[in-house]
Amino acid sequence: MKIIMLGAPGAGKGTQASRIAEKFGIPHVSTGDIFRANIKNGTELGKEAKKYMDQGQLVPDELTVKILLDRVAQDDCKNGYVLDGFPRTIPQAEVLDSELTKLGTSVDYAINVEVPDDNIIGRMSGRRACLKCGATYHIVTLKPKKEGICDKCGSELVLRDDDKPETVKNRLSVYHDQTQPLIDYYNKKGVLKEVDGTIAPDDVFKAIEEILK
Repeated sequence: MKIIMLGAPGAGKGTQASRIAEKFGIPHVSTGDIFRANIKNGTELGKEAKKYMDQGQLVPDELTVKILLDRVAQDDCKNGYVLDGFPRTIPQAEVLDSELTKLGTSVDYAINVEVPDDNIIGRMSGRRACLKCGATYHIVTLKPKKEGICDKCGSELVLRDDDKPETVKNRLSVYHDQTQPLIDYYNKKGVLKEVDGTIAPDDVFKAIEEILK
């Protein structure tokens, strides 16, 4: 079962991808995690990706696909995987399809977690992060025991630049320009499924389970 998670930044697709992976016993493959692992391990692909990332540039599609295919070729992916954060553009989707076709396989489901922009801006501007241990909270839905302080390590919680309303609006603008066309792309291929991402996360997951049964 090869699944692609779609949805705007902050729609909750990463959370749902983790739950799918756990429930169905397949890896949650996040491009961000793969890049970090390759860089940390000093692989050739990692060194190449780091050159772009250090300059604040996007890693080119060809290199991103190479790194991704290297990951999904590993033994733990033989029964499938959940892709999170890839593809982000039509060219990436086309390269992925082409490579999967060479392997005699294809994407089974593209699940779009649908959340309106206003909801996302509210969600993300309410996030608070611990820069020391990486824990995340929310001022409404996941409050720390002591306001502004991380439960796990006692460090101060901050609103990351990524989560500030003006930054979120910019990220959403990029998403609508580049990534939203993927919804049409996978719809035409007959593999698109949509779920309402504004409901409780448990209910979102139940809807996804129904699709995957």
